[in-house]
Amino acid sequence: MYFCSLYNTYTHHQRDIKLIPPQSTQMANLILIITSHIFLLAAIVSAGKGENFAKNIDRKHLGLRKEKLTFFRVYWHDIQSGSNPSSVVLRPPLSNSSFFGAVTMIDNRLTTAVSVNSTLVGQAQGMYAGTGQHEASALMVMNFAFKTGKYNGSTISILGRNAVFTKVREMPVIGGSGLFRFARGYVEARTKWLNVKTGDATVEYSCYVLHY
Repeated sequence: MYFCSLYNTYTHHQRDIKLIPPQSTQMANLILIITSHIFLLAAIVSAGKGENFAKNIDRKHLGLRKEKLTFFRVYWHDIQSGSNPSSVVLRPPLSNSSFFGAVTMIDNRLTTAVSVNSTLVGQAQGMYAGTGQHEASALMVMNFAFKTGKYNGSTISILGRNAVFTKVREMPVIGGSGLFRFARGYVEARTKWLNVKTGDATVEYSCYVLHY
């Protein structure tokens, strides 16, 4: 019906201006008009569908009310030595004079005190990679997965630059899960113990996390 209407409009227009083009030209013009309308309709339909995949919702539907700030301090134990290391080098550095290019996967203990045998509260799981050619800096990509108390099963995600020999390093918290949904904030890292021969280290993480 739509295309018949287009054809009638077109033929009436031709009669009004007293022009009778050859049949082939008339057909070509009709095809051009129909094609342009098809493309226009397709664009309108596509735009309409594209708007339907997202919508605004009330945060109360997810139980989100007032944002709060939580602080906690944990100790991160990076153990590369022994028969059961928690930190494994997947790719060594490109040279002995630099940390650059090294990639390490971790499943490190998070405890309440400097001693590796102190109370376990979670695991730091992820990886770090040497990113500085002329300085000891690393890209840290890891989750703190908590295993105790009301935080059991909750996580925070950390992604940032770690200048490992700087006294205090700051890295952002970019998200979380469980009680830390919609998390944002930062952590401060301070090295408490380092064995240069084995690479084993204990780092204090002071975490400031905004969440609902």
